[in-house]
Amino acid sequence: MDEQVQHAMLPQPTHDELARQQFVHSLKQHIATQISPNNRTIYEQRLKPKFDQEHQRSPETQHEIRQLMQQESYYCMWGALRRTAQEMLWESVNLSVERQLPELMARSQQLQTQAIGSLTLNPTLEVPVYHTAVDIHCMPGGYHSEYRDEDIAAGVTYDRGVYLYAMGRLGPLNDAMGQAVIQNYLKLQYPDWQPEKILDLGCSVGHSTLPYVDAYPDAEVQAIDVAAPTLRYAHARAEALGKRVHFSQQNAEHTDFLDASFDLIVSHILLHEAPPHAIANILRECNRLLKPGGLMVHAEAPLYRNMDPFSAFMFDWETQNNNEPWWGAMRQLDLEALTLQAGFAAENITQTVAAMELKTDQLKDGGFGSRGNWFLLAAHKDSSPIQNDL
Repeated sequence: MDEQVQHAMLPQPTHDELARQQFVHSLKQHIATQISPNNRTIYEQRLKPKFDQEHQRSPETQHEIRQLMQQESYYCMWGALRRTAQEMLWESVNLSVERQLPELMARSQQLQTQAIGSLTLNPTLEVPVYHTAVDIHCMPGGYHSEYRDEDIAAGVTYDRGVYLYAMGRLGPLNDAMGQAVIQNYLKLQYPDWQPEKILDLGCSVGHSTLPYVDAYPDAEVQAIDVAAPTLRYAHARAEALGKRVHFSQQNAEHTDFLDASFDLIVSHILLHEAPPHAIANILRECNRLLKPGGLMVHAEAPLYRNMDPFSAFMFDWETQNNNEPWWGAMRQLDLEALTLQAGFAAENITQTVAAMELKTDQLKDGGFGSRGNWFLLAAHKDSSPIQNDL
């Protein structure tokens, strides 16, 4: 995999720490390329024919396939290896984070004194229970936990951890999703559009936020998240990379921005972290915040309807085993109906894809972003076309 960009806020591993992280990467790659494909072989050659004979039809959903596969020792072994590799990933990253955290926190404070962007936190904000109930992605403490004043540990951990989790497929700055939305959707569909105000919902550490700063250099870029330690790190990271972003601690369901504040609202793998009622609230909030003619674009990993049942079953491993309780539920929602209920007109709603670059070691089954495209839910506010002078 390509090396991650070593910016000022990223921990520098020792020789042994890096060796542990590289071992985790190699283990994950081995599981994905050498072990995972045999699950499909077992299903297609043995389990599916038996099911077809007994029921006079093939399995129709990932749930039916799970009932078959979860009795298979090979599949259970594969799942145990994936879960173990995920836990090893965080442990390998935390060795570097814990050793360098005081230095990184001091650097974060220093960057704030000469900031070109801003950071606004809200100590009274209630982090939603669907965010705090589990440690998402099995990351210890999740995105929101704080253990010291001005804590940034969650953000530091996530920056390095998601790079290893995706095995480098998100690029040296973990920004492949934002780049895909911009280059393979926005710039293709609206090549002359220059939005003046942009909002990124659920920005975490700003991986996908920063590409908008480069793509639209005259725009004011705002980014929100509910997790204070992640936002502190996001702000310091953006400053270290010389990108002007205004971060604030807010819930995307209900923000404090004024009506009709933004030309473009985006999110990147936010929707699957929220239950259906929260997704409905987020879409309504987007409608409130967009200027007439403005655009929202929500990027996600592929939906199950675009997969064969076995691929959907493998993809749904995240729901069952990786502390992603809403991963599967979100992918089976009628997102168009929810967008209509949020106030958008049917003719202004688009469901499409934005391509991402794939490398030869990526598989079709059970990998993050592995199908070669990001799913996009996009909608214009009202029927007015996008104008450059919004």
